[in-house]
Amino acid sequence: MTSTISLRPFARVWFCYFAAMGAFMLYAPLWFRELGMSALAIGSIASLQAWTRVFAPYSWAWLADRSNDHSRLMRLAGVLCVLFALALALSGRFGGAAVSVCVALLFIANGAVIPMMEASLAHHLNLAAGGGAGARYGRARVWGSIGFMAAVLLFGVLLNAVGIRAWPWLVLLLWALLAHALWRLPLGGDPPHPEKAPVGTLAVLRRPQVAWFFLGIFLTVLAHSSLYAFFSLFAASAGMSESAIGVLWSVGVLVEIGFFWTQGHWFERLSMHNWLLLAATVSAARFAAMAAFGHWMAVLVLTQMTHAITFAAQHAACIALVSRYFPGRLRGRGQALYTTLGYGLSGVVGGVAGGALIERWGYPAVFWAASAAALLSVLCLLRSRHHEMKDSPAD
Repeated sequence: MTSTISLRPFARVWFCYFAAMGAFMLYAPLWFRELGMSALAIGSIASLQAWTRVFAPYSWAWLADRSNDHSRLMRLAGVLCVLFALALALSGRFGGAAVSVCVALLFIANGAVIPMMEASLAHHLNLAAGGGAGARYGRARVWGSIGFMAAVLLFGVLLNAVGIRAWPWLVLLLWALLAHALWRLPLGGDPPHPEKAPVGTLAVLRRPQVAWFFLGIFLTVLAHSSLYAFFSLFAASAGMSESAIGVLWSVGVLVEIGFFWTQGHWFERLSMHNWLLLAATVSAARFAAMAAFGHWMAVLVLTQMTHAITFAAQHAACIALVSRYFPGRLRGRGQALYTTLGYGLSGVVGGVAGGALIERWGYPAVFWAASAAALLSVLCLLRSRHHEMKDSPAD
């Protein structure tokens, strides 16, 4: 199975999706600020993406399981992304409420893409079994990072030249490219699952190693929400230009690309749980350094270089463990739960609470809080590993 599946359609979608996401996450806060919004308002709008992840990915996954037609649903999602991105470009003149509605609709639409893509590829590669599947996954997933970096660098140059008010129209083009890539995915239903009927998702979530795993991931991603929502504003407050901000982000993405490309070489050296523990520990150090020394460019470059561990290794380990915990007909909903519990709830808390912390105590406060969240994640992941080792000593 793993020798015949073509990874090119997945790679194209990942490239376009993460290019659009990179252009949105890094530069949307600057556009919101241009519209006259406060840091708290910007954080609240940024959290709307996370709010939609609380329900949208699982809803799309449920529809996909019922229809057994992931491809057509992703095509529909691509069309909706273009329509809602166009509405967002037109909403700036109508105030923050209109902008908020358009952002929410846009991320409800794109909530369909990645969970179904991840579930499908993990199944075809048998990623839960380990071995060479991790290398093939990394070689496909790396194109998302390449797309992210390309968009960050290109938008930094373009926005310096034409101004931040052009941002929504430029990012609309990226959503259109994503829709085109989704329409090029091959049609066809999911292959039948040979496994016996699995237990329900709630029964899986009640297992101690799974519950502690999701709590640990929640806290690790909560720490990173400070990065995604506020790093561009933090760097801008230190006097950096849009292109300099883009270069800083590209440093993190370059090391991320390096990890994904060589994932097969590194990934078998530690268990999945140990990769997660390493990522949480490095995250705690990363955000503490940003809080204490973030006004030094050299420190920001070094902390961005840790992204290979705090994001790339962490994400790949999560995909493998979710595939292991949610096999067969549960795999789509398992990946959706990973998005919802790991990224949705944490983004909601991080966006709103981070904005409030900045309003009261400034940018360093949000990064100190991120470091504390990562340390709590270490404790949760230790509990998850403990229970996993009781059930499966090999890991």
